[in-house]
Order: sequence, then structure tokens, then C-alpha cells
Amino acid sequence: MPLYRLEEPSPALTAPVVVAAFDGWIDAAGAASSAADQLADDGELLATFEGDVLFDYRSRRPTLDVVDGTLTRLVWPTLELHRRGAPGRDLLVLHGAEPDFRWKELANDILELCLRLGVVEWVSLGAIPAAVPHTRPVPVMATASAEGTLHEAETKGPPGLLRVPSAGLSAMEVVVSGSGIPAVGFYAQVPHYVGGPYAAATLALLQHLSRHLRIELPLDALNEDAMTQRERLDAAVAGDDDVRAILLQLESASEEELPSGDDLAAEIERYLRNEGPGTIPPS
Repeated sequence: MPLYRLEEPSPALTAPVVVAAFDGWIDAAGAASSAADQLADDGELLATFEGDVLFDYRSRRPTLDVVDGTLTRLVWPTLELHRRGAPGRDLLVLHGAEPDFRWKELANDILELCLRLGVVEWVSLGAIPAAVPHTRPVPVMATASAEGTLHEAETKGPPGLLRVPSAGLSAMEVVVSGSGIPAVGFYAQVPHYVGGPYAAATLALLQHLSRHLRIELPLDALNEDAMTQRERLDAAVAGDDDVRAILLQLESASEEELPSGDDLAAEIERYLRNEGPGTIPPS
């Protein structure tokens, strides 16, 4: 039995593209999962996945609502596929919690589902901690399954070898792209000193997705959130001479080329050792 269930049998779709993001790993500041959730909002539910066999509920516990001393509701972690219409195509948003178990089986089932639905492209969204300043545009690293998959204005990187622990999302992408479905990934670099959500990174991911697919997305509200957070970060930095000095160093370094694979790997390893992110809140 597959690990998914279609809510309706093989719906008619137009040039469907999977846009995938899981929370957890490669989701710094929740930027990628937030982008996917916004895309899926008010979309049609196409498929659900078997949470009881995919998730470790002791490491990712369901949320319990207790009202006036009565246990009233459990909200379980989910993985879902939503359909959102766009001019000339359908977006199939695969989003939710990163699975704990059965990655290989799930990847094969997702490939089967993609072939069943006639998916023409896969787009992964992610976010990673990086030594970048909040005062510059959010750098977005792109990956591609084959030459020519990215558009001319999109830069593939980083150069050299980047070896890091894999995300579940990447395991899914490798299987899907291995079948011949072209795949790209966009990974926003989030300032490692920012704690909490970072709207600028979510905005950057959706802007890249919009340009890549040549579709219009409603981003005005997200742009306002990013501007408000920028003002608050500016105010926090202005009140601390040490932080301001570090920011000047980051701004200077940001004028250089993309960081190497070794630099990015070192930054991620530092993040995993709980030396980051810092404590400056975005809001």
C-alpha cells in the first residue's frame, strides 16, 4: 500500500509543478515552510500521507488543546499535497513536517504520485543559516538537476563540494529527478544572528519561484512584514556597538563572491553545535 491517499482520483491538471518544502532541517527561520504554507493557503487538498508510519510522535509531539480543564483537540503533524492554480499551470504544494521514517519508500511513492499526476518539474524550497547581513538582499543559492534547467538570470552554486547531512526533502528530490523530471532548488541564506521567523527570506524564495515559473504571486503583505522586521533589526543593532561592528564585517564580506561549499558547511556545522542563531529577534 502506498504511503499517500489521493482525495480525488487523478484530477485534470495543467503543466503541474511540485513546489516542496518541509519544516525542520534546511528551514532556517521557518522561511521555506512559511513560503510553502502561504502557497498552499486556500488551496485544494489533493493528497495526504500516512503520519502514523512517517513521524516519531515522541520527537515531534502533537499539540494538545486543554480548555477549562478538558482535553479538547489534538493537532497531529502532517504531510500534505495542495493544488493552487496559476496562469497556464497548476502548483502542487508538498508541505508539512519532515518525515522521521521510511524516506526511501516515501520517495518512491512521491515519484509514483508525480508520474500519476503528470508533473513536469520539481522545485525545492529551503533556507540555511549563513554569515550574511540583514542589511543586504537575501542571497539565494540555486541547485539544478541538469544544465539548462535554471534560467539565465539564476546562478547555480555554491562552487566546489558542499557535503552536509541530507534533508528528507533532498532525498525526495534526488529520486524524482533521477526519473527524468527536471528539478531545481532555491535556498535562502538567513543571517545566523536572527532568531524567529524572517520574512525577508520567505519573500526572497517566493520571488525566485515567481521568476522561475514566470507567474505572479501576491507578495505585498509579505513585503510589508519584511520591511517592518528590517526596521526592528536596524534599531536593535544600533543600540549595540559590538553587534554593529560585526554587522559591518558581514556587509564587507557580502560584497565578495558566493561562499564556497566549505564555508557554508562550516556555518551549518556551527549552527548545529548551538553556537547560533543569535538572540537578536526579527520582531
